[in-house]
Amino acid sequence: MLGRLLKPIFPRGLYGRAALILLVPVVTILLLVAVLFIQRHYERVTQQMTTNFSVVVEYLRTRADAAPDAAGAEAVLADLAPALQIEARRLDDVPAVAFDRIAFFDLSSRFVLQELARRMPGVLAQGMLGGGEVAVWIDGVHGVYEMRFGSTRVAARNPHQLLVIVVVGGLVMSLIAFLFLKNQVRPILRLAGAAEAFGRGQHVTYRPSGATEVRAAGQAFLEMRERIENHIEQRTLLLSGVSHDLRTPLTRMRLALSMMEDEPESQALLADVREMEALIDRFLDFARGEVSEDPVPVRLREWLDTRVAEAQRAGQQVLLRPGPDPAPLRIRPGLLARALDNLIGNATRYGTRAEISLIEEPGQLVLVVEDDGPGIAAEDRAAALRPFVRLDPARGATKGAGVGLGLAIAADAVRLHGGRLELGQGAQPGLGGLSVRLVLPA
Repeated sequence: MLGRLLKPIFPRGLYGRAALILLVPVVTILLLVAVLFIQRHYERVTQQMTTNFSVVVEYLRTRADAAPDAAGAEAVLADLAPALQIEARRLDDVPAVAFDRIAFFDLSSRFVLQELARRMPGVLAQGMLGGGEVAVWIDGVHGVYEMRFGSTRVAARNPHQLLVIVVVGGLVMSLIAFLFLKNQVRPILRLAGAAEAFGRGQHVTYRPSGATEVRAAGQAFLEMRERIENHIEQRTLLLSGVSHDLRTPLTRMRLALSMMEDEPESQALLADVREMEALIDRFLDFARGEVSEDPVPVRLREWLDTRVAEAQRAGQQVLLRPGPDPAPLRIRPGLLARALDNLIGNATRYGTRAEISLIEEPGQLVLVVEDDGPGIAAEDRAAALRPFVRLDPARGATKGAGVGLGLAIAADAVRLHGGRLELGQGAQPGLGGLSVRLVLPA
C-alpha cells in the first residue's frame, strides 16, 4: 500500500534514483547530527554556562544587598562588575527599553532567556539588546539591579560551525559519490542504448565496460546479438535457397503450360503456378525484413504520394487524405514501402477501398491505413501480427491467396524503425473495417 502511494513521487530514471539513494542517507545523518548537537550538546552547554553565570549574578546581588544604603550598593556594583566582565548599576525602577525582536530561527536566544529566568530568582525583566547583548533587571534590597553582558557568557560560541562543516562536507562527499556513481551508470546506459538500437535493426559498436556484473551483462548481450544475427542470416539463406530451388521447376512448368493448347486445365494449372510464385515472393519479402538498409531523410508526404500513385496505377482503390507535411524523417524507404504495400494489398483484398492518413502526434508520426472490410475482432488482433497466421473466419478465406505474412512483415518493418504497429477499428465515415496505425518516432 505504501509502495503504491510513493511510486508516483519517486524518480523513474536511474540517475534520479541513484541520487535519491545517495542523498537520503546524507540528509538523515545531517538531521541526526543537528538534533543531537543542538538539542543535547548545545542545550546542555548553555544550561551549564547559565548556571555558572547565575552564581556570579547572585554573588553581586548579595554583596549589593549587604551594603548599608543605595549609595553603598552602587559602589559595590561599580567595584565588582568590571572584574566579572559585567555592566551593573542600581536603578529605582525597571526602565522602558525597546528589546530586539528575536527571530523565529534564533533558538539559542530563546533558550538563554528561559534559563536565566529559571536559574536566577527575582528577575523583573530581561531581553536581548543590539549586538548580541543581554539585559537583566533583578529585584534587590536597595532597588533594581541592572546587569548587561554578552550572550557569549551564557551560550556556546559559534555553535553553527559544526553544522556548517557537516553540511559542506556532506555536500562535497555527495558530489564525489555522485561522480563515481555516474561512471558506474554510464556503461549501463551504453548497454541499454546498444540493445535499443539492435531492436531497431541498427548494429551499434559496443564494448563491455564498467563493473564486473555490467561487463557480464554486456558480454551476454553481445553473444545474444550474435546468435540472433546468425539465426536471421540462416533463415534468409534457407528461404532464398528454397525459393531458388522452387523457381527452376516452376519456370519449366510455366514454359510447358504456355506451349500447350489453350485448354481450361492448362490455364488453371498456369494460375496455380502464378500463385506459387507469389507465395515464394511473400516468403522472400518476409526473409528480407531484417536485411540492413541505410536510413535516409525522407519527406513522408511526398513519399506517400508516390506510393499511393503506384498503387492506383496497379488498379487498387486507395486514397491519401490531406494532412500535415512534417519535416524529413530518417527511414528505410524500401523496407517501409514493403510494409505499406502489404497493408494496402490487404485493405483492397478484404475490402473495396483504402484510405491513408498522416498524423502528427507529440514525439511521433502516425501512418493510418483504413479499409471498409470486415475488420479483425479485438481478441484476434494480437494473433494476426504473428507470421503464418490466417484469420480466415474474420477476413474471408476466399479473398485471394495468402500465407499470413502481410501484417507480420509490416510489424517487423515498423519495429526496425523503432516504432510499433497497432490494430484497431476504423472510425472514418464509410470505413468501418480494419484500422492499422504505423507509429514512427519523430
